[in-house]
Amino acid sequence: MIPALSAHSVQFPPVSSALEEPNGLLAVGGDLSPARLLEAYRLGIFPWYGDDDPILWWSPDPRGVIYPEQLHISRSLAKFIRRCSYQCTINQAFERVVSGCIEQRVATEGSWITDDMYEAYCDLHDLGHAHSVEVWQDGELIGGLYGILNGQVFCGESMFHRADHASKIALVSLVKHLVPGGLALIDCQMTNPHLLTLGAQALPRGEFIPLLQRLSKTSIGQEYLVPQSISGI
Repeated sequence: MIPALSAHSVQFPPVSSALEEPNGLLAVGGDLSPARLLEAYRLGIFPWYGDDDPILWWSPDPRGVIYPEQLHISRSLAKFIRRCSYQCTINQAFERVVSGCIEQRVATEGSWITDDMYEAYCDLHDLGHAHSVEVWQDGELIGGLYGILNGQVFCGESMFHRADHASKIALVSLVKHLVPGGLALIDCQMTNPHLLTLGAQALPRGEFIPLLQRLSKTSIGQEYLVPQSISGI
């Protein structure tokens, strides 16, 4: 039986009680209020569900992570970066980045970013907790990513591209811009072939949660998060 969350509390069951199949399913219900979402990310929990589902909360084991110093930039990507004319910014077009992620997923596999999710993460952005990196070419938005910043951990939610390597370059720019400010870990939630090529690895939940708790105690400087151009490529 999957626990149902109370409408009157943002408390979650312990992540150790998450199901093995489907991997990481922890709870159902509740809402997407800022207080509940921030508590979820603090505990290593995230929402993921479809339009026809109730809100489902997950904490998979193992967890997909990227250590910034282990981000893998292939020879071909490095060569492309040296030659391309892309420009990168942070927090200049958050809503457009989320919309771009939705459009790409709908065109391929169907998006899990529901209307409620879109509004909830835009609210978190307005409150200073959700952030985006944008990739531009000749003034056109061609890629980007967004996620939640929990101390020194960037909890990635989604990315998209409309031109070659644009989402990869968004990730490279995120790392190069935020590492000097204290970025220590990227939470990818789950691994996939694309992320593995970028250096993602599977970390047991028993190691991930203590690491998350330790890294969430120190914040990245706000000067790195104000809307600005970033020279990550």
